[in-house]
Amino acid sequence: MAIWNVTNLKKTWYYLKKNGIKAACLAIEERIWESRKPSYVYRSVPEETLQKQRRNPPSAVRFSVVVPAFETREAHLCALLDSLAAQSYESWELILADASTSARVEKTVAQWKAGHKRADGTEFAVRYVRLSQNDGIAGNTNAGIDCAQGDYIGLLDHDDLLTPDALYEMAEAIEKEKKKGKQPQALYSDEDKCDDEATAFYEPHRKKDFDAELLLSNNYICHFLVMESGLMKALKLRREFEGAQDYDLVLRAAGAGAHFVHVGRVLYHWRCHGGSTASNPQSKVYAYEAGRRAVEDYCRLAGWRVRVLPLKHLGFYRVDYEEDILQQRPEVGAVSGPLPDKRRLVSGMYDEAGDMLYEGLKKGFSGPMHTAALQQEAGWADLRGMRVRRELFVAYREALGRIAGANEDRIRRESKAFCEWMREQGYRIVWDPQEKRDPAAFGRRF
Repeated sequence: MAIWNVTNLKKTWYYLKKNGIKAACLAIEERIWESRKPSYVYRSVPEETLQKQRRNPPSAVRFSVVVPAFETREAHLCALLDSLAAQSYESWELILADASTSARVEKTVAQWKAGHKRADGTEFAVRYVRLSQNDGIAGNTNAGIDCAQGDYIGLLDHDDLLTPDALYEMAEAIEKEKKKGKQPQALYSDEDKCDDEATAFYEPHRKKDFDAELLLSNNYICHFLVMESGLMKALKLRREFEGAQDYDLVLRAAGAGAHFVHVGRVLYHWRCHGGSTASNPQSKVYAYEAGRRAVEDYCRLAGWRVRVLPLKHLGFYRVDYEEDILQQRPEVGAVSGPLPDKRRLVSGMYDEAGDMLYEGLKKGFSGPMHTAALQQEAGWADLRGMRVRRELFVAYREALGRIAGANEDRIRRESKAFCEWMREQGYRIVWDPQEKRDPAAFGRRF
């Protein structure tokens, strides 16, 4: 998709008004830089693969897909229904909780059901629920959740789409986790965006495996979310967080210790049109304030004294600790930050393959989904950009002393070994893009 379409021009204008011309120019420069990368192409699952999935489904688990509807356009609703009918995993029910003032949605559903049957001639499990009043997205969704009979409940917006392998992939992930002796309570997939006609797909969101720190900065989990029915019904959506009700739900599930599973495939198409948040962030500015309050509530329940601040990009936040994070959070063993460099971001944070994250990113750029500007958990990081809990430094002092005057390879090896040791002790490492350390002062700040 071209970067200078109407949607992106609107976003640029809103960003300029909010953050000023300097920040806007930098954001435009980054978008141009991003546009030079290979363009994204969504490749639908071959029909042969879908047929194999139909013949060999995972262990039986039933899904309830809940959709709150309100004056939904007929074309969008029929496309949603078609995306459920096309699922290669057939053990599902769709619950449409309709708060419309007209009979349009009910009529569309009835007409669709009359013209569509499964291959064996049976009806699709599409349940239409007429609501007596419009209780907002949270209240209307809760009404649908109350009706759900499946083992897992998935949430779907009334104008979005699932890929035909979405439920199969979720069922397979549930089966794999159970074979490992784990009970998956919440699962989420990658997603992309599509135009109003669902003919062009763009901006894929390739997500991280579950990261509780990153979740405090942004609802990166978003779509497609599937949650164990008992947990979903116990938590439900809270109306006081309307607009960010799904973010609040995920935060509370994380706070309850739910086991999250990331299914690393695009299973959800987020439709962009004039009224959607995906296309026009200003359409639901209230939602971003609700998201900030949801993070604030999570931190309050955890007993942390913090301020939750909005960042330049709408829907992204920063948690500022009123006291040092190492004092407030005993599970955090170290805080790491970027190494100093005038021209580029040297994150000092590495992935499992040993490659530095955001390597080559220009200073001031925010990276994919703005993650280079967000607090997050690090698997391992460079010791020179790190503050370590004093007792851990003392316990590992001899090994840490070996990095004095060492070359880069030695520092990387020792950094990785130390971080792995910390994680084995049950500690986590938080990477903070605003954490600034003088590498030459290593060893004098513990």
